Amino acid sequence: MHGDAHFLESLAIVLCVAAATTVLCQRVHLPVVLGYLIAGVLIGPHAPPLLVVDSTTIATLSELGVILLMFYIGMELSLRKLVEVGPRGFAVVLVEMGLMLFLGYLAGRLAGFTPIECAFLAAMLSISSTTIIARTFEDQRVAVRVREQIFGALVIEDIFAILLIALLTTLATTRSFDFAGLASAAGRLGIFLTVLMLVGLLIVPRLIRFVVALKRPETTLVTAVGVCFAAALAAQRYEYSVALGAFLAGCLVAESGEGKRIAVQVRPLRDVFTAVFFVSVGLSIDPAQILAQSGWILLFASLVVFGKFIGVAIGFFATGSAVRASAQAGLAMGQIGEFSFIIASLGVGLGAVDSRLYPVSYTHLTLPTNREV
Repeated sequence: MHGDAHFLESLAIVLCVAAATTVLCQRVHLPVVLGYLIAGVLIGPHAPPLLVVDSTTIATLSELGVILLMFYIGMELSLRKLVEVGPRGFAVVLVEMGLMLFLGYLAGRLAGFTPIECAFLAAMLSISSTTIIARTFEDQRVAVRVREQIFGALVIEDIFAILLIALLTTLATTRSFDFAGLASAAGRLGIFLTVLMLVGLLIVPRLIRFVVALKRPETTLVTAVGVCFAAALAAQRYEYSVALGAFLAGCLVAESGEGKRIAVQVRPLRDVFTAVFFVSVGLSIDPAQILAQSGWILLFASLVVFGKFIGVAIGFFATGSAVRASAQAGLAMGQIGEFSFIIASLGVGLGAVDSRLYPVSYTHLTLPTNREV
């Protein structure tokens, strides 16, 4: 009973403080994610101990947030949509992410990080925030064509992020740049993805359509979330990230044609546990580290803003977009996103990177998206 009380106390503190900080952030037109992070700092070990939470409990709940977030993203990025994006989106992302991976790794070496830490840092800096860009576009009048081009690139970028998570997990486990080992790991990953997708395509879409036909929303929600956690568990059993399994489950559910309907039902659940995830990230942020590393953080921020602008703009222009549209896309994607926190958390959890990387992701995600896109 005591354990139950401690769990409820921790959850109540997290949600109440997060609610207060996000309201304040919205009033001053700052990202909601920043409010979650501030909440984590306020109740974390680096702040005066006014409120105490069980970090183990919050870590468990935050993992649920990662799973549901990736499941939701997967439902938005169906296999059919990937085909529609075509080689143009791949070309843009290859230019942009290739440039950012190179610049991020180089900057990490200059900052004194180990090669493995540099690999994680480069991956963090190379991925934009689909969520923040989508929310920004909701408040702005952006040309439909520009929106489609940007979201098409984000679709491919998220896929590359999933592959990076899988490869970084292998790298963190082997603790070396063993290219033969990485190639072998990539082959095993390909087999796992192929088997999971083939089996999933035979079962999941039919199952979802059958359940939806029952016209019981609660049954639909339970079934969809059950598929999500089953796929996450399968990925974990084969020593891959639970985020990978959840993402694939979302893609499979989307293939049923009921992805949008189920996404509406899953979204409130996703929002609650995603909030806990970002708060848990805030628990690990030491404001003193941000001040101590302010010079390097400014360097990394410059890389994100200018590097992504150049990479995205060149990619779009090279694939046939107008100069203005290419510049708009570069400005819109000049920040990092939720995957960056997932990658940082993965690296810290595997013991491959130091928690110093948290201030980097914290600062860059909260960079304001350009209001003039």
